Amino acid sequence: MSTSQLIAQYLLQSKAVKLEPLKPFTWASGWKSPIYCDNRITLSFPDIRTAIRDAFVELIKKQYPEVDVIAGVATGAIAQGALVAEAMNLPFVYVRSAPKKHGMENLIEGIVKPGQKVVVVEDLISTGGSSLQAVEALRKAEANVLGMVAIFTYGFTPAEDNFKAADCKLATLTNYMELLDLALQTGYIKADQLEILKEWRKNPAQWMQ
Repeated sequence: MSTSQLIAQYLLQSKAVKLEPLKPFTWASGWKSPIYCDNRITLSFPDIRTAIRDAFVELIKKQYPEVDVIAGVATGAIAQGALVAEAMNLPFVYVRSAPKKHGMENLIEGIVKPGQKVVVVEDLISTGGSSLQAVEALRKAEANVLGMVAIFTYGFTPAEDNFKAADCKLATLTNYMELLDLALQTGYIKADQLEILKEWRKNPAQWMQ
């Protein structure tokens, strides 16, 4: 089993990802969706969170061996980013979605120096908007952002376009299509449900409208 398949299996096993093509969820955006993903749930399972941490470490060492600092995106990737930084014996910072409203009004918590090479850890990529805000904040602090790594991506075209426009590399441990293939193989979903799940990803904003 590949690393991508293994992580997909863990997401389904822990119920961090739930597939309900016949009983869709409603996202905060108002979109109807046959999938719900909350990767923070994996933190409750020591073996799974360790496997995700180790997969991140392997990926970062392979793609960004020159990294100086690990940065997590608040709030979903703070814990996983800290675990990765600890395993790699590297400094850790995290990036807020908005500056604190008191004290130093920090957007970046922790110390990152101009020119330091940073890899950003994220838990989930949908459109990439909030993730890329963190990248922009680090760049404004004069950090050299090497790229971003994430646990899971839906693989939406707008996300691919947004990362390309921001000139930011993205690598993920697993992805939507890998997860669907595994779900079908293991009997989690049936063939007719697979088609529903594939159709949703083509135009999620208009699905079931």
